[in-house]
Amino acid sequence: MEKIAFFGCPLDCDERHEALKEKISRLHQGEAIGDPYEAVMALLRSDLDPTAWLEQGNLPVPTWLEPVPPVEEKEKLTTRDMVRFIDNDGCREVADRVGRFVQDRVFPHIPCLIAVDQSLTGGVYRPVVERYAPEEVSLVVLDAHTDAIPVSILAPAVQYDAETNPASLHDAQDPLLYDRTDSYNASSFLFHLLAEKVVPPRNLYILGIADYPPKHAFRLKDERISNYVGCYQELRQAGVTLVTRDEIVGSPSRVRRLLEAIHTPYLYLSVDLDIGARNALNGVRFLDRQGLSAAQLFKLLDYLKARLGNGLRLAGLDLCEFNPRSPDWASTCRLAVEIIKKLLFS
Repeated sequence: MEKIAFFGCPLDCDERHEALKEKISRLHQGEAIGDPYEAVMALLRSDLDPTAWLEQGNLPVPTWLEPVPPVEEKEKLTTRDMVRFIDNDGCREVADRVGRFVQDRVFPHIPCLIAVDQSLTGGVYRPVVERYAPEEVSLVVLDAHTDAIPVSILAPAVQYDAETNPASLHDAQDPLLYDRTDSYNASSFLFHLLAEKVVPPRNLYILGIADYPPKHAFRLKDERISNYVGCYQELRQAGVTLVTRDEIVGSPSRVRRLLEAIHTPYLYLSVDLDIGARNALNGVRFLDRQGLSAAQLFKLLDYLKARLGNGLRLAGLDLCEFNPRSPDWASTCRLAVEIIKKLLFS
């Protein structure tokens, strides 16, 4: 009999200065801390019958790439080292290890990943579609960010914003905006899954986007912006379903109809917890965009739950982008558990 098989991977390769500063301020000298998998499992064990699922453990990563590294790794916590890891396709290597873990330790059960870096979603999704077939699995991503724009397009657009927008959150002199490779990472993994034909465009649904370009951006002549907005146009033209945060808030019935129209027999759901950033919760890695309220998020989950109860089978699930260093870490874990209970055990 199939069960939900929970497992984790604490990869956190965030290269931003503020993230590295947080890590250095929280270095530990003893037992590892800040693992979202262990925190979520502890809450589930105390609340539900533990025989209802499987616990398959954690896939380890080098300790300097954990959310809260040990004090002896302080010298590696630099922008240069994180950028080198990402640009050398380190995220893909870990995602591939996750995929092998799913094949060896999870199947024939249903994988549920609890993780930090959402690039690992692709690691779970690949063996899932190999188990069935790409055309039989829809990938629904709840996310405040699109995560389907290659770095070579995204970085110049951010440079433009830093140069022209007085209220920009970015610095035009930020070295992270220059000379980057088109690696597989948390902000581009969907681009790579599409380019490598792991997911057919019409089977991809990205819901809750808060970084969709404003209307005036589509009229700008700067090549950096025209390339950037062109990516969104190409995604839509290819058949990808993009639903913004404002559309979810303003027209929930349309979202319900989109989910009701899913044509595949299986669904993989990826929940980036920043879908509720600065609203439903705060203990996530990226707080640059405001997400949904708890009520709006759980209404969306109600639609998904109803769809899973009406001819659509769950092929896999993940919850990602926890920030274990946040003061709101505990409440974010509790909300994640409520999401799991809503979808899997209600």
